Amino acid sequence: MGTGNILETIQFYLSYPFVRYALITGTLIALCSSLLGVTLVLKRFSYIGDGLSHVAFGALAVASLLDIANSTLVVMPVTIIAAVLLLRTGKKTKIQGDAAIAMLSVGSLAVGYLILNLFSVSANISGDVCSTLFGSTSILTLTRAEVGLCVVMSVIVVVLFILFYNRIFAVTFDEDFSQVAGIKANVYNMLIAVITAVIIVLAMNLVGSLLISALVIFPALSAMRVVNHFKGVVIYSAMISVCCSLAGILLSILFSTPVGSTIVAADIVVFLLNCGIGKVMGR
Repeated sequence: MGTGNILETIQFYLSYPFVRYALITGTLIALCSSLLGVTLVLKRFSYIGDGLSHVAFGALAVASLLDIANSTLVVMPVTIIAAVLLLRTGKKTKIQGDAAIAMLSVGSLAVGYLILNLFSVSANISGDVCSTLFGSTSILTLTRAEVGLCVVMSVIVVVLFILFYNRIFAVTFDEDFSQVAGIKANVYNMLIAVITAVIIVLAMNLVGSLLISALVIFPALSAMRVVNHFKGVVIYSAMISVCCSLAGILLSILFSTPVGSTIVAADIVVFLLNCGIGKVMGR
């Protein structure tokens, strides 16, 4: 396929609303994921995204069982509550944070799959589960209402991150110093957890439950290979995430590949490139 044919094909597909919806949603989700991804990686909270995505899968199974038209109304609150509970699993609890995430992650995934198998009326349960876990085509079936919700939630996430940037920066690097300086670290940790939960729910349609962590982690790690200051890492991570998301969606449409897997593959390629650039630069 020549360059001219590729451009013509892309232009043809862009005439369809569902493709434009996918690009808008993918761009916003990628942007939000990259903003929080840097903080989560630096705070060693990378795995929380994986745990929350499995909780969201379990909640989605319950929403399907109850035949709720807008599943986000169930999935979003449940995931946020799970994020708050995980954050409270500190040193004084009987179950430590990493063990709690593992238990919640595996338990939610198993219960969700069990519910879908026992009560689903769909003739293609395996296909439905695969679509939910890997986001195969759900991003290309978004309604205008779902896109509108994504836009609103993404704007809220970006605004909150910008407003509380300095405090998030302080809490990310030194919670003890932040508390001494009068910053309520627990409050901002809670804010980070809630925003992460919102991003997880939004990203389920893009890359699926199992691949969400890649969307959060890879752009941040790529940026850290090249840039050595927080603001630069956040900006570069956002650029990488948005570009990989757009490239992944377009490539998946052109070559009929799964959207989520294609986006993550693009993130992996960019990560490897940045690792090479970082070595050349001596970082």
